[in-house]
Amino acid sequence: MKTIILGAAGFIGRNLAEKLAKKEGDPITLVDRNGDVLREMKGQKGSRIQIKEMDLVRQENYDEVLLGQDVVYHLISTTVPTTSNQQIPQEISDNVELTSRLLESCVRCGVKKVVYLSSGGTVYGMNQVCPLREGMETNPINSYGVQKVMNEKLLYLYQYLYGLDYRIIRLSNPFGPYQRPNGILGAVTTFTYKALKGEEIVVYGDGSVVRDYIYIEDAVKAILNIADDEGEDRLYNVGSGMGTSLCQLLKIIEDTLGLTLKIRYVPGRAVDVPVNYLDISRYEMKFGRFDVLPLQEGIRRTADFMMREYLSCG
Repeated sequence: MKTIILGAAGFIGRNLAEKLAKKEGDPITLVDRNGDVLREMKGQKGSRIQIKEMDLVRQENYDEVLLGQDVVYHLISTTVPTTSNQQIPQEISDNVELTSRLLESCVRCGVKKVVYLSSGGTVYGMNQVCPLREGMETNPINSYGVQKVMNEKLLYLYQYLYGLDYRIIRLSNPFGPYQRPNGILGAVTTFTYKALKGEEIVVYGDGSVVRDYIYIEDAVKAILNIADDEGEDRLYNVGSGMGTSLCQLLKIIEDTLGLTLKIRYVPGRAVDVPVNYLDISRYEMKFGRFDVLPLQEGIRRTADFMMREYLSCG
């Protein structure tokens, strides 16, 4: 099966590409506007990797890259939850209209399956009882979550109209190697990086916000299991199935790294749901018990990666 990853130079795309490259099979095509990262990935992973430098958001037609492909991983997103409410019309245009154009090309090019990375952390919204199940209502409180839900509905529509198969992964909060520690997305990665540098960690609210954290290697394993499955279920939550507050997370980072953290608490944000963690029973019923890496070990591995890649003096 020929596979293409759209948004391959990002955090999830890069880890997914590395895992796919280790498997025997057909060529893997990586598409992103960040050509430098793509060329680095091709150099590391060899001849099975094909790359295409392209600004996916500005494309009107994706036939050029989709022709001959069997499985499409749709990882494209132009925004993050915390800022997505600032330019709602533009964000909808960039992300939802893009998906509709992409699916049109998938139908024209005979793509067999689209694997879409949705967001278990934002689509369910407020006033839900955790753990969150796939069948619960989706009432997101930020444009990022709205876009994800709209794209999920488009996938259903194109399957209904044209028989285009799909899988939706509502992923919780992944962390690990290649996630940018810039403070925009990813509490575990950002806090760990700042801890290693001795910098101040800013916490929005009183630290009671609860999230479901999953190490990227476990997330990729689940994504590939779901992508390869030919069963009737097309929608899965993927996470650890456990909730951890920011205060608990900070204590785990402090204990794991043996460092005293510098923490400053600031007023909370309207875009942050107080409690969010996922019910992963549907995944486990299909694929077996999901034994994820303990948070402490994931933090240790993430810190080791940062020391090698970002903080080495050599």
